[in-house]
Amino acid sequence: MLERRYAILGTGALGGFYGARLQQAGLDVHFLLKSDFEHVTKHGLVVESKDGDFKLSQVNAYCDVKKMPCCDVVVVALKTTQNHLLPQMLPRVLKDNGVVLVLQNGLGIEEEIADIVGDDKVIGGLCFLCSNKLGPGHICHLDYGKVTLGEYATDYQAVGNTDRIRQIANDFERAGIPIDLAEDLLLARWQKLVWNIPYNGLSVILNATTRELMADAYTRKLVEQLMYEVIAGAKTSGRKIDDRFIAKMLDYTDHMKPYRTSMKIDYDEHRPLEVEAIFGNPLRKALAVGVNLPQISCVYHQLKFLDAKSRDFNT
Repeated sequence: MLERRYAILGTGALGGFYGARLQQAGLDVHFLLKSDFEHVTKHGLVVESKDGDFKLSQVNAYCDVKKMPCCDVVVVALKTTQNHLLPQMLPRVLKDNGVVLVLQNGLGIEEEIADIVGDDKVIGGLCFLCSNKLGPGHICHLDYGKVTLGEYATDYQAVGNTDRIRQIANDFERAGIPIDLAEDLLLARWQKLVWNIPYNGLSVILNATTRELMADAYTRKLVEQLMYEVIAGAKTSGRKIDDRFIAKMLDYTDHMKPYRTSMKIDYDEHRPLEVEAIFGNPLRKALAVGVNLPQISCVYHQLKFLDAKSRDFNT
């Protein structure tokens, strides 16, 4: 079988890390960049990693999706705040028999992508990764890195694992990236929100790292309460998350290096926050069946205020 060609749309802390690892493993990878394009074209990509530093001196770099070749797997690693660009981007770079791998946070993301390329061409990916971008073409991988992959089907029907998802999983594992395969993508999305909602939200509102949130008894309790409310939200979608999953997420974070979440970095850099994908969409899903999630709603409204205030800073 011919090897799959990968496109990375969004070569930041996440897309740059996974794309670089795939290229390092010998796969054919093509990177879309914006502000880093000239630097990466000249100097390549540098990855500092807990698993070993490496540099890719030459990469297939593009500043325009129109110049990219059509690819078998198009990895969407942009922030969800840029998803309005995807209707123009995806049809240009996706092969007719290709698939879009969505490595984004939040809920309902695959539905948006499926509206562009079709329900049968979408795979969801959830990354448990601590990675930051230190400068142009310079990525620092601090901790973890596992990706959970799941096939998308209309209305998030659980369809199990296919040959194509196993092939993509094999590519990632060849690159040293741990993979889990989820038979139920919607359940996996809600499970990821158990971590993302408390830590991303509170890190911005309280100006705190994950370590600081865990070290204080009051904020740790608030983290836990938000996690239980995410579980209540999952039930509104017919998905059950065991309470033990909360203990697992708390333990992960206890052992994590002090981490400034991706939303906190965006806030500090006065970039748009992924409030709707991570908070708004779950709230609307629950409200649609008459369930209110008051603590998540409180965090959502505070973030909307801070997001607007931060954007005003740039105007």
